[in-house]
Amino acid sequence: MLQGKKIIVGISASIAAYKAILLVRLLKKNGAEVRVVMTSASKDFVSPLVLSTFSNNPVWIDFHDQHVWNNHVELGLWADAFIIAPATCNTLSKMANGLCDNIVIATYLSARCPIFIAPAMDEDMYKHPSTQQNLVQLQSFGNHILSVNTGFLASGLHGEGRMAEPEEMLLELVEKIGRGKSWYGKKVLISAGPTQEAIDPVRYISNHSSGKMGISLAEAFYLQGADVTLITGPMALKPAFSGIHCVPVVSAKEMEEACLREFPNSDWTIMAAAVADYRPVTVASEKIKKKESNLDILVEKTTDILACLGTQKRSHQKLIGFALETENEETNALDKLQRKNLDAIVLNSLKQPGAGFGLDTNQVQVFHASGERHTCSLKSKEAIAQELVDLFQQWE
Repeated sequence: MLQGKKIIVGISASIAAYKAILLVRLLKKNGAEVRVVMTSASKDFVSPLVLSTFSNNPVWIDFHDQHVWNNHVELGLWADAFIIAPATCNTLSKMANGLCDNIVIATYLSARCPIFIAPAMDEDMYKHPSTQQNLVQLQSFGNHILSVNTGFLASGLHGEGRMAEPEEMLLELVEKIGRGKSWYGKKVLISAGPTQEAIDPVRYISNHSSGKMGISLAEAFYLQGADVTLITGPMALKPAFSGIHCVPVVSAKEMEEACLREFPNSDWTIMAAAVADYRPVTVASEKIKKKESNLDILVEKTTDILACLGTQKRSHQKLIGFALETENEETNALDKLQRKNLDAIVLNSLKQPGAGFGLDTNQVQVFHASGERHTCSLKSKEAIAQELVDLFQQWE
């Protein structure tokens, strides 16, 4: 996700400095080249040798080492991003006021790349007016301030001020500097997850969809530069990136309304949601009591959203459907492809081991309206999503 990106990690003297080791490892794992600068006092909290080992580069602690100048200006100009993690109250004050007495601040003042700041301190220090004023000042300079977390602090108290986790920092860096350009300028609409059709205030009709495939597609498109709108049914999973515009819905009717509202503005629409085919004709206003007799529920068909969008599709738009079949799989998928005026359909099979609801893996077949076929072998849903996005790029 950060392949070839050059990132500086700046470390100041906080107990949270140990997390910088994990951050460096994550950055390297995701393809970044990493250089570390740290204040002299931060050596009491984390070993320069460990950071040098994981970054595969020398660690700079002072302006010179063994009579050799560490060129912080050159380093600042080298980087694609500079993240200060942890940034103590003292460091924030120096950054906000230009007090340059260590190599971390000197590199910060020399850098022309995006700057990310991860504060770390006790709650009272974090909430102090001077600290908040410094954060506002730093943000006004164009720096990206990462949100602190709430939890147990080094003081033994519980509150705000915990530094963001390394995984959160990675996502922030990816979102700001790691996105590709292959889908830049394209508006992509994706639906994901199940719908719930109320029977009474307590019960509903639904299915086993987790929404993971749809979310993986949304993230893959977003990482390639697309403007993504994700319509989600009720589900626990959420996309990792805040830049993905989420539209939460519950019922098939709400899903229909959201899709019809968003569809005219989309270039590509991928309907991966498992929308209920039927809903109760009437919804009981009170909880239905359990009785000895059976309960009969009269249901009616919901709107076929995909077919409806197919009738509205314009020449520049691409419409992709998903089909989950248990019998006559290919025949049924090809019928939907033609009948619903789709550009392509992605076939899921519940019969294939490792594929289906609630799993982290999947395997699919893709049928294009031109007759072209493509098979995605069993792999993670994230990898399937990336393969599909690359395939769709060929049809753009």
